Amino acid sequence: MGEVVWTTLRLAGLTTVLLLILATPIAWWLARRRAWWKEIVAALTTLPIILPPSVLGFYLLIALAPQSPLMAPLHPLGVRTLAFTFQGLVIGSMVYSLPFAVQPIRGAFEAMGARPMEVAATLRASPLDAFLTVALPLSRRGFLTAAILVFAHTVGEFGVVLMIGGGIPGKTEVLSVRIYQLVESLQYGEAHKLAAGVVVFSFAALLALLLLDRHAGEAVR
Repeated sequence: MGEVVWTTLRLAGLTTVLLLILATPIAWWLARRRAWWKEIVAALTTLPIILPPSVLGFYLLIALAPQSPLMAPLHPLGVRTLAFTFQGLVIGSMVYSLPFAVQPIRGAFEAMGARPMEVAATLRASPLDAFLTVALPLSRRGFLTAAILVFAHTVGEFGVVLMIGGGIPGKTEVLSVRIYQLVESLQYGEAHKLAAGVVVFSFAALLALLLLDRHAGEAVR
């Protein structure tokens, strides 16, 4: 059981870190640019929210399969497929949780407005310096929200990780898949223990978000 928990936490932690890095430039571009095709990009980054996990998992499975054009560049390195691997789980989790990272960070950038960056520019700060010393600190609430949402969402995901990972013990088996397997084998007692733990964790994550929002609101007042 400890190995399943560790795999789940490792997947959620790695997904969170990588998504914060990936989502930041996307969210910044969406918040600052006025390109006509911006909403198309915004729709694409939000699409995983409304897609059934089985559909998303199916297409990710095809994308990570040996015959996929996306895998061809890795064939000379001895990597034929990322399906049913931990690395594949990370990729699938990043795609599935992308909206939960982009939307809070984009909202924080938009709430900041243009004025702070304009002031930094008048003080001769380079765009990168202004972003690192002004935009990021002012948007920390969005980053914290994104981190909590992505981590909690990854811990609870089921359909995508089952499609891509297959629930291989010691390799791609996570908590949600273990609960499903326990229920299938009528081991309701063990399933209840794990499910209750996930409920407590989800409640704690939601409470943290609410407290964060309340604290931020009091700071503004």
